[in-house]
Amino acid sequence: MSAHPAELPEVPGTIRAMLVLGTRPEVIKLAPVARAMAASPLFEPVVVTTGQHREMLHQMLELLQVPAKAGLDVMRERQRLPELTARLVEGLGEVIRNDRPDLVIVQGDTTTALTGALAAFYERVPVAHVEAGLRTGVLDNPFPEELNRRLIGRIARWHFAPTPRAAAHLLAEGTPGTQVFTTGNTVVDNLLWVLGEGVGRSAFPGSGRRRVLLTLHRRENQGERMRAMGRALRRLGQRGDVEILLPLHKSPAVRDALLPELTGHHAVHVVEPLGYPDFAATLADCELVLTDSGGIQEEAPSLGKPALVLRTTTERPEAVEAGAARLIGTDPEAILAAAGRLLDDPAEYHRMATSGNPFGDGRAAERVLAQLAEDFGEDVPTTLSSAVLPPRATEPSPAV
Repeated sequence: MSAHPAELPEVPGTIRAMLVLGTRPEVIKLAPVARAMAASPLFEPVVVTTGQHREMLHQMLELLQVPAKAGLDVMRERQRLPELTARLVEGLGEVIRNDRPDLVIVQGDTTTALTGALAAFYERVPVAHVEAGLRTGVLDNPFPEELNRRLIGRIARWHFAPTPRAAAHLLAEGTPGTQVFTTGNTVVDNLLWVLGEGVGRSAFPGSGRRRVLLTLHRRENQGERMRAMGRALRRLGQRGDVEILLPLHKSPAVRDALLPELTGHHAVHVVEPLGYPDFAATLADCELVLTDSGGIQEEAPSLGKPALVLRTTTERPEAVEAGAARLIGTDPEAILAAAGRLLDDPAEYHRMATSGNPFGDGRAAERVLAQLAEDFGEDVPTTLSSAVLPPRATEPSPAV
């Protein structure tokens, strides 16, 4: 059952929407929604940042043209999840109480997303969940994201699912079909927007070798498992025909694991985290992606880049099923074998690179705004016409 009633009061004037974000992926995926709202006479976006990825956040907001109107200061050195969660619920609750938005929008499965939804629920404000319905089926993998997204699914009034599979998960859990909408993923909107703006620059040094983009950061991979993967990737660099670029996450645990294994090798370039425009340009410039990130599993197929997923589970099986990604786990020998196969077999590489993108067409934000406008009783303008309204998911919706 949904936490909020199906009927909503009509809102006089503009719809005041509070977008809560705190991490780099949330900025990337909510930026198209915020920009579309700012350009629409029907909406007044209010962006609130929690600073969960504080050092990465503000420059990205500026580059992606998303002005923040409020911010929290809740991060502490190496703080534990219970401490972070408590601070966020308290801080976001105060912001929501003072601002009284018509709805709160959260994205994905971070601690910021969970606490934003929970704080809104406590203040009796309806919640829209962008990128709803992702599931691995394993409650603690990834940890704590799988639990976070399931809990948000019990709170949200609007469930904006990126794919038909994600919509089907929500329906199977008992979410009313009138509250589930298949939109595509806003990450595609933003990737195409950034590349169209032409503001980024590839971080590859241009040695002429084959370019492999690596990202590693997930909590469940940290420690000895990540150190072993680092040693395997160092061996990959010893092939002599590749250069590996690693934008290194700010997490001390990630740096402790990877820097000793990868620093000083001529074929492995460790750089500080890239701004999103530069990361998009770097992704467009690479030949192969090795990642444990969720978002990159969606971005790589948009550009025809085969992705090897360094995890044991994924909540984005659509890319695997389409053939654009492979879930290869974390075993060092399996990583080396899978990467070598793609680098050495042109036909295999071509099959992955041309398998297509199951995550959308770059119009997800339009669909989100159109549905919210309709449900708040607003007349939907021609720019958000019925042609882009997603079908209600009483049955799994067709791919967008």
